[in-house]
Amino acid sequence: PDRAEETWAVVVGSVCSLGSVGTGGMEGTEGVGESDGVEEAAAATSYDSWIQRTFDQVLRTSDLRLSLPAGQPVTVLALERYMAEVPSPTMPSKAAVSSSHVHDAPLPTYCYDVTITDGVYSEKCLLAPELNLLVHKNALHCGSCVEITRCSYMYNEKKLCDGFLCIEQLKIMGMSDVGTPLKQKEYKAKPRMPLKGGKKHYLALWNNEDPYGDIWVEKKLSQDICVDEFKLTSLFHLEMSWKTKMSAQPLLVRVLHKARLRYYGKPDTKLDVPYQAYFEVADHSGMMSMVLWNSLCLEWYNSMKNGTVLLLEQYAVKPSYPFKTQPSLGKLHMKRFSSIEISLNVRDPPAKIHIIPESKVKKEWKLPGIKYDFITRSELDNLPNNHSCDVIGLVKYVGRTERTRKRDHGEDFWIYRWVHIVDGTAEEPFILELFATSQPAVFEQIHPMTYLVCTQMRVIRDTVENGSCTTYLTTSNESQIFITGWHKGQPYTNDTKVKSFIQWIKTQKEAYHMEKTAIGGYYPFPPVPNTFSKYCKNSKVESVLTTISEMEKEIESLHYRERKRIAIQGIISAIRYVSCGSTSQDASGVEPMQMSKQQLFQRCISKSNHVKEGRKKYQQSRETSHGQRSPASVQEQQYIVTRKAQAKRKSETAGGTLLCPEVHISQDHQARKSFNP
Repeated sequence: PDRAEETWAVVVGSVCSLGSVGTGGMEGTEGVGESDGVEEAAAATSYDSWIQRTFDQVLRTSDLRLSLPAGQPVTVLALERYMAEVPSPTMPSKAAVSSSHVHDAPLPTYCYDVTITDGVYSEKCLLAPELNLLVHKNALHCGSCVEITRCSYMYNEKKLCDGFLCIEQLKIMGMSDVGTPLKQKEYKAKPRMPLKGGKKHYLALWNNEDPYGDIWVEKKLSQDICVDEFKLTSLFHLEMSWKTKMSAQPLLVRVLHKARLRYYGKPDTKLDVPYQAYFEVADHSGMMSMVLWNSLCLEWYNSMKNGTVLLLEQYAVKPSYPFKTQPSLGKLHMKRFSSIEISLNVRDPPAKIHIIPESKVKKEWKLPGIKYDFITRSELDNLPNNHSCDVIGLVKYVGRTERTRKRDHGEDFWIYRWVHIVDGTAEEPFILELFATSQPAVFEQIHPMTYLVCTQMRVIRDTVENGSCTTYLTTSNESQIFITGWHKGQPYTNDTKVKSFIQWIKTQKEAYHMEKTAIGGYYPFPPVPNTFSKYCKNSKVESVLTTISEMEKEIESLHYRERKRIAIQGIISAIRYVSCGSTSQDASGVEPMQMSKQQLFQRCISKSNHVKEGRKKYQQSRETSHGQRSPASVQEQQYIVTRKAQAKRKSETAGGTLLCPEVHISQDHQARKSFNP
């Protein structure tokens, strides 16, 4: 599927399976009389399940490994990812897959559990690490119809539970096309945690920043508690006295900024839930960072929003992390205490957190409100690079979700998409680069004609030598995004520019904007630099140029939705023009003109002779008619030819045909030495 969700919306059964399974399951039952009763029929139908038969067969083998030459198609219901305990040792690949996507891969960092159904039962199985690349390429996804041809039975030595099936070999048959059956029962019920190792939670399938699974508490209820104002301390006093051994007094603060989740798990990490989340909190004396650790993130992260008032008890105070990003204060004129941070954990000491309802907040507490710095599109061009701001607009374009690696050759990715919004103050839209902000319910639902609010955005200005500038906005670590349906109760609803945008929207006609909306497609932004030298400055030295022999490996190494730019250098050996105006024309059927080096050399010599002869005749005629005028130089002739060609293309384009060049290049090592950007 285009979106490749972690779970499939429509639970489907197996493809063309029930008939064959029923026949196999009923072997030896012919001749049984009706008087044998219901018990024999129930015993026979109990073997209609491929999953049940496979469990029985694999447990009877001596090595707990089973080959199934005539496998039955089953349907993938869910794919779930989690951190591996330790990297798998290097060994020859035991898994054979009928797919050209699979190649030798580095040691896997993550494991995958696959939930399958045969139409009778569902079962969660482990995917052999050798098959992980099928998930990386999205060749194996929810809704896939697969044929398992080899599996094994494994035990988890770190958990007191039954074993599980490990899928070692499979064939991908395509997408399942069976209707929706009733909810299947698990053949062997398993807890909602990973099968292998000691991990106790799953990660989102495509990134680590989004919370995933039922273990994340959606909302903690506000607590109506009595606040003893005489026992409270301030952030200013906390910074002055934190080195003393006195126990920390309760704090009453408001959340001003919320950062995205950070997952810091590694294969050798012993923590059950290695998460971290930063918040910026403030009281009447100033602002300070607060860190939520590990399992407290599961319980509190979704409930702590911008503007939430917290009562904190039994917290720890530690020196702040020096390399943490700092959100912009904007219009908030208050002191920032950056030397220390508040640490909330489940132990040492066990933190106590209370959410105070907004209706119970007293003015005497003097808690600062949230102040935004909304800008309009007409103001954007005058803002400096890296300026922090907030924006609101009507979505006109939403690009497809793309991924980029955090580290070369790693398995961790950032997820982002490009969005255009307009606010009526300029013809040009805001161009937004939106990275996942740990708000999957919002990020995945951005669509044209919705009202989008983005906070803590950074201005990116890319100025080139000729003075032109490419300007767009990108998310920061503290950015939050909101769409229609999520605006109610947000503090920014009272902002002046937000109200002005709402008034402008009321004057617009929906049909007019609908005609100019778009979604999906490839969006090449920001544009490639005009010169190769500047491209080299923005790229690593070892990856500036890619040979054609390496290009295939680069393409094969790409994961699902991964985007990567490469530069190729070579000699143009053939060029052809194809029409981009007609979508029905298939240019792939047109063979480009190709020739050997010797033929190319001979043709060049032949053309060169014709040019020399023509030039000689041209010069003689010019000297006869214009004795005082010198002949045009080679550069001038090339310029004239180019202008004529451009004029011809322009006239053809005006006639309704757009010519797009398709270039076939052959890599040559000699060309690299003489290349001059």
